[in-house]
Amino acid sequence: MGVNLLLGLQWGDEGKGKIVDVLTKDYDIIARFQGGPNAGHTLEFDGIKHVLHTIPSGIFHDKALNLVGNGVVIDPVIFKKELDNLEKFNLDYHSKLLISRKAHLILPTHRILDAVSEAAKGKAKIGSTLKGIGPTYMDKTGRNGIRVGDLELSDWKERYRALANKHEAMIDFYDAKIEYDLEELEKEFFIAIDTLKSLTFIDSEAYLHEAQRSGKTILAEGAQGSLLDIDFGTYPFVTSSNTTAAGACTGLGIAPNQIKEVFGIFKAYTTRVGSGPFPTELFDEDGETMGRVGNEFGATTGRSRRCGWLDLVALKYAVHVNGVTQLMMMKGDVLSGFNTLKICTAYKYQGKEITHFPYSIEPENVEPVYTEMKGWKEDLTKMSDESEFPDTLNAYIKFLEKELETPITIVSVGPDRKQTIHR
Repeated sequence: MGVNLLLGLQWGDEGKGKIVDVLTKDYDIIARFQGGPNAGHTLEFDGIKHVLHTIPSGIFHDKALNLVGNGVVIDPVIFKKELDNLEKFNLDYHSKLLISRKAHLILPTHRILDAVSEAAKGKAKIGSTLKGIGPTYMDKTGRNGIRVGDLELSDWKERYRALANKHEAMIDFYDAKIEYDLEELEKEFFIAIDTLKSLTFIDSEAYLHEAQRSGKTILAEGAQGSLLDIDFGTYPFVTSSNTTAAGACTGLGIAPNQIKEVFGIFKAYTTRVGSGPFPTELFDEDGETMGRVGNEFGATTGRSRRCGWLDLVALKYAVHVNGVTQLMMMKGDVLSGFNTLKICTAYKYQGKEITHFPYSIEPENVEPVYTEMKGWKEDLTKMSDESEFPDTLNAYIKFLEKELETPITIVSVGPDRKQTIHR
């Protein structure tokens, strides 16, 4: 059996967690393949909102096993808090949650390093979530990191101490000073490590290979969005891992020819959290309305999201880089009430009109070129079937399908699991 892949096509916050939750009933294994607790996957059902940061979004279903893959970086403290929250719902996560031995650990000193590094940048800061993600991936590529499998070794605390000592010397190097109590942070960390060690560690690449051989269905779940990819995103305002489809291969040990369907999630408009260029960003009443109606606040940081019209140049780029086979449009309900909708279909780039995503989309280089469409007034949140869609929404969807040359198979009309319409 092949592996299906679900990922975000914009700057994150597209609604990946909700769609994974909706699709989980069709899969035996949900496998997270990259990122860390800077992710915030929001799921809503039975009148309760759940926010997950590291745990795969299939955890609330009885059938599916949930795997945290080798490409993920794990903060044991945040992970423990997620598990504590699940306790309230009587979930037997010990039988449903597996951890790759090759996943790297975020240490308390990684978080401190993240904070002092960002503070030292001043106005040039990149908008880090300060979760220690970047420094952890730096240690991974620098071959200094500590992995989950190391917790099974007798000398793992000595390894921890050696790396933490190195980090403290690096922290002292920065002029930017922050207050922290490492002893207290370490106390919390080691308690969380004991919780982590109560879970099942596996050689995940071998596990997934055998699962495929035995006919198991697998959905790979991405975090962040394609435009935050370390290689193909709007560098340096990106995350520290490969958020695109290729990341599923390196983050789970899955061969490229085993990936079948690639589900691409996007909002009917565009948002971005933190710093970085954003060609279609709105600073007017329309942008304020999108943020207010869409409740655009980060699930992890609480930061307000910047809002703008749908950017088809960037979206088409993400579709091509990922090889998307099916699109899923989120938050169409947020656009209800706009008389006119704008879609960016090209850029004026250094004096020329282009339709491809260029090296730099900084404001001095790029000006969006818009196509206007008529909006819809109807409240989509009460709709349960495509036949109820207004003609203007159908026209919007068809225009996007034509431009992106990819079918839109799901339209989300609200945050709840039930507010999901299959086409």
